[in-house]
Amino acid sequence: MTTEGDIWPRDSEMAKSSRKERKTSAVACRSQSLAAPVYRTSPFNYLVAGFVSMLTFLVYLSSLHNEFVMWDDNLYVYENPHIHPVNAAFFRWAFSNFYGANWHPLTWISHAMDYAAWGLNPMGHHLTNNILHAVNTFIVVILVAKLLEARRTSRQQNPPLLPSQEGSYIVIAAVTGLLFGLHPLHVESVAWVSERKDLLCAMFFLLSILAYTKYVSIGGGSRNKHYILVVFLFALALLSKPMAVSLPVVLLILDWHPFNRISSMKSFLSAFLEKLPLIALSLVSSVLTVLAQKAGGALQTFEVITFSSRVLVAAESLLSYLWKMVLPMNLIPYYPYPKNISLFSTEYLLSVVLVFGITGACIIMVKKQKLWLSVWGYYVLTLLPVLGIVQVGSQAMADRYTYLPSLGPFLLISLIASGLWQKSPLRRAWAGLVIVVAILVISSLSFLTYQQIAIWKDSLTLWSYVADRERQDTPLVHSNLGLVYNRLNMPEKTIEQYLTAIRLQPDFLEAHYNLGVFYQERNIFDKAMEQYLIAIKLKPDYVEARDNLGNIYQTLSMPDKAMEQYLINTKQAPDDAEAHFNLGALYYRTGQMENARRELTAGLKIRPDDQRAQQLLRSIPSR
Repeated sequence: MTTEGDIWPRDSEMAKSSRKERKTSAVACRSQSLAAPVYRTSPFNYLVAGFVSMLTFLVYLSSLHNEFVMWDDNLYVYENPHIHPVNAAFFRWAFSNFYGANWHPLTWISHAMDYAAWGLNPMGHHLTNNILHAVNTFIVVILVAKLLEARRTSRQQNPPLLPSQEGSYIVIAAVTGLLFGLHPLHVESVAWVSERKDLLCAMFFLLSILAYTKYVSIGGGSRNKHYILVVFLFALALLSKPMAVSLPVVLLILDWHPFNRISSMKSFLSAFLEKLPLIALSLVSSVLTVLAQKAGGALQTFEVITFSSRVLVAAESLLSYLWKMVLPMNLIPYYPYPKNISLFSTEYLLSVVLVFGITGACIIMVKKQKLWLSVWGYYVLTLLPVLGIVQVGSQAMADRYTYLPSLGPFLLISLIASGLWQKSPLRRAWAGLVIVVAILVISSLSFLTYQQIAIWKDSLTLWSYVADRERQDTPLVHSNLGLVYNRLNMPEKTIEQYLTAIRLQPDFLEAHYNLGVFYQERNIFDKAMEQYLIAIKLKPDYVEARDNLGNIYQTLSMPDKAMEQYLINTKQAPDDAEAHFNLGALYYRTGQMENARRELTAGLKIRPDDQRAQQLLRSIPSR
């Protein structure tokens, strides 16, 4: 029977290790410090990482010409009144509010800094995303090289899927970095300004793992400065995006392989206890995320989507993402949730069988090769928060969700390619051909990425592309197209898209609200009120709809009805500055100056830079 050592040559350094060294390693593995050899990075590795990073940045230069898009960019940047100015009130808001059904204060701080530097010039915001992605690519190359070095120096005698030459580690790391940096599957995370959270989260996530490799190499307890750095960087990742919650489990996987720190239940318990501070942060972040999504009405209940349906869609998504990594064609910014989900359909039954089959095969191969299970475990666990078991929004999957999880498959692809090349007897004769093929692959990925970036050029291009390529007619797409046409002053197409969205889903909240705004802007108040009342019936705490309805009542000289709407808003949304301003302005117009002062002051505490409220408050006579 062929063994792993027969397929891949043993590392020469490990093959020459003495019995005394192996004994020392065994003792070290049982020690409480769980120490491992130091993993150093040569200056040449930094040069290679810099080259890969710079190439990634150059490929994404075309995104600097893209505009903001009408899909969260308004909420995050160009219609977000909270990100300017950067003062104490802003930081209080960033850390204490569930704005946009999210809690990621570091992301808000990043957008605020961009606004302070660039204003509403989209080029600057895209530039920041490009720089962050290039930095992440640099970190990926360095991190992969360190992990391969860790595997080389680990105490396990049969190294998996690793060529014998030490110098090839940086080649594998560079290939992984190129796949990470240039793969079109990552365009959504970079070319979409609102996905800044992906880039920030990934940067601190990867830096945390880098810090952990240093911590592992020198040992030490929870007071060790490197461990404190791991915790600090992890906290920053969570403050950027809660998808980082998987890091404690990822570190346990690395403890098992390649660090080889877990070889028994006792060593597992020691490693687990070591992660308790990280696990605590994950739990806090998870609770805050659920509260934020619930407050924003983004969570889907099990009555809407059953648990069994979620599991089937999750299994299908796991395989679909892998397929897109291998063949990145027909990538769509929005994948709607499927309508017909059944275990007895070929698509879902095959997905479940394959997921269990891959997992089982990886477990069976553990004795000979840990790599497969560690990579598969990393891939599944980093995707788990966004697989839809806890369903948020109406999408089944999204390209941006693969930003961190894709690292595992990309590393595996690089290792397999390198291993096959090392074993090929024709590698020297075909070296030129391999170089040509490598250039073609890199060029193809760069071209596909360039094309994918163009999809995010502007709102019309984005949503027209989605509408043309979607497998099913989705109300969200039509509603967003209606927003775009309204912005372009194309009323007939605007109404057509909104009505299509409502026809497809009569209880689609956003379509009713957007249609109400359309009618209100054109002073068609009866139809606007009709749409707002439907929206409020569907969602009684719909602050924006009540605000607009109250404004219409004021225009129609119906102050009592307007005040009714504003009062409901201030009770249901006491942190909404606009609700306090509208109520305060109405009190002012009706001569109730003390009430006006109270509401305007309350609004200014939430939004201190509201010049309308400031001016109105100054005009109220002193007591």
